[in-house]
Amino acid sequence: MRRMSLRAVLLFAMAFVTLLSAQPASAASASDIDTKATAALKKLYRHTPGAKVLGEKAKGILIFPRIVKGGFIIGGQWGDGALREGGKTVSYYRSIAASYGLQAGLQAYGYVLMFMDESSLAYLDKSEGWEIGTGPSVVIVDKGMGKSLTSTTLQSGVYAFIFGQKGLMAGIGLQGSKITKITPDK
Repeated sequence: MRRMSLRAVLLFAMAFVTLLSAQPASAASASDIDTKATAALKKLYRHTPGAKVLGEKAKGILIFPRIVKGGFIIGGQWGDGALREGGKTVSYYRSIAASYGLQAGLQAYGYVLMFMDESSLAYLDKSEGWEIGTGPSVVIVDKGMGKSLTSTTLQSGVYAFIFGQKGLMAGIGLQGSKITKITPDK
């Protein structure tokens, strides 16, 4: 019986991710995403000087200004972002995830992915939805590491910065995150 309920929960989580990814891509307008992405990047650079050093060397920067995460045992998270190359937005993406485990709460935060080489950036563009954990390696930069990053300490194709956490989300669980290209309203 316990095995059957675990299967049901996992099927529900998979259905949840499918529903999130099937939503129309017009949740936010392009100008709204761009405005929020600009503000988020400025905030990150102001609080984490090492991020600015990386940003100046990055081939592309994918900015998710606001990710909303919530759940009780079964959870999900989503948010829209902009990919910038040379300071200009070239495309838009949606990040979605589902999770299962001992968890409860609601949280909002932003995150930025800095693509340091052409092959990592090309992987994002060519994949039909990039699942973090596959493809290029991702280094998650904490505040302490972010202050000490220099161009000589770079060793990865993609660096991730998480910032502006608000709310409370507690627990442990399994999570799968996927990033897909979208076409927002003008």
